[in-house]
Amino acid sequence: MQDNREVLLNVEDLCMEFRSKSRRGTSVVKAIDHVSFQVYKSETFGLVGESGCGKTTTGRAILRLYNPTSGKIELKGRDISGKMTTELRQYIAQNISTVFQDPVESLNPRMTVREIISEGLVVKGITDKAVLDEKVKNILEKVGLTMEHANRYPHEFSGGQRQRIGIARAIVVNPTMVIADEPVSALDVSIQAQVINLLNDLKDELGLTVIFIAHDLSVVKYFSDRIGVMYFGKLVELAESDELYQHPLHPYTKALLSAIPLPNPLIEKGRKIISYDPKAAHDYSVESPTMTEICPGHFVYASPSEAEAYRKERGM
Repeated sequence: MQDNREVLLNVEDLCMEFRSKSRRGTSVVKAIDHVSFQVYKSETFGLVGESGCGKTTTGRAILRLYNPTSGKIELKGRDISGKMTTELRQYIAQNISTVFQDPVESLNPRMTVREIISEGLVVKGITDKAVLDEKVKNILEKVGLTMEHANRYPHEFSGGQRQRIGIARAIVVNPTMVIADEPVSALDVSIQAQVINLLNDLKDELGLTVIFIAHDLSVVKYFSDRIGVMYFGKLVELAESDELYQHPLHPYTKALLSAIPLPNPLIEKGRKIISYDPKAAHDYSVESPTMTEICPGHFVYASPSEAEAYRKERGM
């Protein structure tokens, strides 16, 4: 692990609870349960897990679309988890942009591509039409479209093209960080690779920091520098991408990796899928689990005895 990297985002002990009232009383759902991680400048941080694990809620809490129940979120050294003010909202908007999951629902059908992309610039105070047109033209070219597309409406484009428009809208305001929430899950497999490669190229060209949220580990594998695995609101494993895939330690991570389809039908036929049962895999009645560093940069949510077993498994 490099110790001299600049920490751009620091999430510390983040909790997010949702309360619902019914005739039986008030029920509480812990969507995020004491999650902590850091995101370094210019890296891609993957956040993975099955549907309902809390990964999207984590992204929305960072954006302050949700008010965290407790914990701290720091962006470029500034605490952004406190009381929301107009100035704080502007600070977050200037530094973080989002690429949404559904390229159909996330684009206003009544606005042209030019209006969709330039909206963020107008909010920032840029109103000169010539300047806006130039910026729209440049960003469209970066995402593989042309100015000829600027006067069209979202329904005139394919799913992949719509997502390119969504990406253009996110990066035209020069954000420090982009949160990509399942940006390819609604696209055909043949288009997914194109969009991921586009995001990767833009990340390198513009020096962006990306939080890539997905449920498919095979998609995240070649795009992320580090990966955090979430299960039922908790971060259960965190490691660099190659380390996680070559040496998964938490049984839930092993289960996720075992479910990735293999391209060779002969090997796929004999592939063994691992199931994860937390009650059978862990006994926390005596020892309490914490995020523990098993080897440099590789953290696992484990009890002391489990951590010792993981170290032996890893050969440490």
